[in-house]
Amino acid sequence: MSTSSRTPMVSATGVHKHFGITPVLKGLDLDVFPGEVVCLLGSSGSGKTTFLRCVNHLEKISAGRIVVDGEIVGYQERGDHLVERSEKEIARQRAGMGMVFQQFNLFPHRTVLQNLLEGPVIVAREPRDEVTPRASAMLARVGLAGRENAYPGELSGGQQQRVAIARALTMRPKLMLFDEPTSALDPELVGEVLDVMRDLANDGMTMIVVTHEMGFARDVADRVVVMDGGVIVEQGPPSAVFDRPQHSRTQAFLRKFS
Repeated sequence: MSTSSRTPMVSATGVHKHFGITPVLKGLDLDVFPGEVVCLLGSSGSGKTTFLRCVNHLEKISAGRIVVDGEIVGYQERGDHLVERSEKEIARQRAGMGMVFQQFNLFPHRTVLQNLLEGPVIVAREPRDEVTPRASAMLARVGLAGRENAYPGELSGGQQQRVAIARALTMRPKLMLFDEPTSALDPELVGEVLDVMRDLANDGMTMIVVTHEMGFARDVADRVVVMDGGVIVEQGPPSAVFDRPQHSRTQAFLRKFS
């Protein structure tokens, strides 16, 4: 979780996003550095998930730019304006960003191993015999060694979410995006997913995490970012934001969890 490198892995500048005439992001600026874990906090509707989806171009921004690892996401400069990249180029950029959603989004009719092979083999055209050992290693990393031939319906929700994390890791991402990955889980299953995420953080994975798990944010994040109404209202180390919040909207949000 070192931020010794001062070149951001992710740099969002003046990001706006509208859905129709409704503004959701209103000029958001945020840098995330290699090896940093940033937790996005805020009430429902504050723009956290929308921003996360903009980072890998699942949502197209309305203005501004997002740069990941030196490349503008979804667009390229042509003269003095931006033009959208080809679908192939966008897919290449997304391949470097693992995304874990609230719902597990596993293919129910495919085994765990087949789910993990889908991206590298079908999308990235890697040889199956090279990817299979890597996929098995990722399953072991999330505590599911030997479950390659299970189907998602045979697994608990926590296990399915760990498969979803392993699936993202099999693509060897440089950045992991988590969108409230425990919100669909029964309370007793939350811990097993958060433990995997803690291990990733300890291994130096760059992570942006949308979460309502305040304990995780306090313990694991290098920085917490509080959003409200499509803007960042406060950010800083967890100890500062949780113990000495400066903004009234941060204070009101945290009171819900005290």
